[in-house]
Amino acid sequence: MSSPSAISRKLSKDFLWGFATASFQIEGSTDVDGRGKSIWDDFARTPGKTLDGKNGDLATDSYRLWKEDLDLLVSYGVKAYRFSISWSRIIPLGGRKDPVNEKGIQFYSNLIDALLAKGIVPFVTLHHWDLPQELHDRYGGWLNKGEVVQDYVNYAKICFQRFGDRVKYWLTFNEPWCIAVHGYGRGVFAPGRSSDRTRSAEGDSSREPWIVGHNLLLAHAHAVKLYREDFKPSQGGQIGITLNGDWTLPYDDSSENIAAAQQAMDAAIGWFADPVYLGHYPEYLKEMLGERLPELTPTELSVVLGSSDFYGMNTYTTNLCIAGGDNEFQGNVKYTFTRPDGTQLGTQAHCSWLQDYPQGFRQLLSYIWNRYRTPIYCTENGFAVKDENTKPVEEALSDHDRVQYFRGTTASLLAAAIEDGVDVRGYFAWSLLDNFEWADGYLTRFGVTYVDYETQNRYPKDSARFICQWFKENIEKDGPTEVEGIPVAASGLRAADAHLVHAVMA
Repeated sequence: MSSPSAISRKLSKDFLWGFATASFQIEGSTDVDGRGKSIWDDFARTPGKTLDGKNGDLATDSYRLWKEDLDLLVSYGVKAYRFSISWSRIIPLGGRKDPVNEKGIQFYSNLIDALLAKGIVPFVTLHHWDLPQELHDRYGGWLNKGEVVQDYVNYAKICFQRFGDRVKYWLTFNEPWCIAVHGYGRGVFAPGRSSDRTRSAEGDSSREPWIVGHNLLLAHAHAVKLYREDFKPSQGGQIGITLNGDWTLPYDDSSENIAAAQQAMDAAIGWFADPVYLGHYPEYLKEMLGERLPELTPTELSVVLGSSDFYGMNTYTTNLCIAGGDNEFQGNVKYTFTRPDGTQLGTQAHCSWLQDYPQGFRQLLSYIWNRYRTPIYCTENGFAVKDENTKPVEEALSDHDRVQYFRGTTASLLAAAIEDGVDVRGYFAWSLLDNFEWADGYLTRFGVTYVDYETQNRYPKDSARFICQWFKENIEKDGPTEVEGIPVAASGLRAADAHLVHAVMA
């Protein structure tokens, strides 16, 4: 007979796991059934904006092949599927006075119905970077608080009205940091605004990202307010925001670099999480930006504070932090993967910004739990194998480095939940499919399923098999049990007095 501790080392039977995608990255069919343009359509078609010169017009053809993708999810045995809705399919011109596209609504309604029929929970993102182009042209998009907040809330309202009877998990935004910084600071994502005139004829990287971030917070908060007041009483769902942010470690044990690691967290995570969960911007952000950081008025703060039922966590890697530099988007901190002794933090991915360091995943979970005291859903986590795009399909399917990445992440997930008392309730690997990886085009592959872009055939990789088997083995099947005499539901209380501090890792 198994010992109680052996039985308890599993996730709750209610734990949601599955895979994630985003509308523009997989759907294609950009001019089909009344869809309007998003800011990514023409941006991706502009020479020099994607590494391979390709765009999202076809992607993985999932608007047409969604039933095949559903079959894939069923074969993997997932409990949930995180996908995003294209605002431009629902309201082609985007605005609150613009016509609604019934064909777009029908597409997502059919998908939701089919998921539920197969016992798969829809976990829906309302906005994954694809603002309707018309709203950018009409009034500046996310730069115009007076207009865009109202238009976004109207779009959200339509989704709540048409899908909310069946959708019980909503995400307002995916990674507002990326929208603001990459879209309006660095200029590498749509709409591509930047002070760098080699990238953009328009933009002010010193001010626009902070304005956009502020407006995204308000749009999120007002959509949540609407949902809670008008829809949650009858629909009973949950709503939150998903934020990107990777764990940071000091480069060495100097006080400057220890402080730098926290500055980086404040700039990446605290910028959005602190207002939502704590009611203010991080002090370091206010100190760094001064009057360039828009003020949260008392009226705005009353809507923003507490405007998320959970913490949506997108994370991929860990960075070593060195004090100094003028990169405000990283908190005036330099990132590196190279330790003082010259060794690398972990296995290098295809993209330069990602190495495998599973310990950081556990540490980040604990940091977020102890700082914000909010249930966590890991809404994205994944790895792009180096040069996978150049490998024949048979070789690409044996994705050892990605398997190792998920082996480490899942072990850290279990340890955080069971040993550290973190209230983590879901995990979505990125991504279900190889797909259009934004500015990287199709050169970077994050999928657990290989996509042959010539034929659109899908082939499961070893990583898909690993993840499916792991969750099959590590989720309770027979209801709640106990962890050393403490019910699972209450086990998070054991960490109530624990405060994770940045420490130098050997």
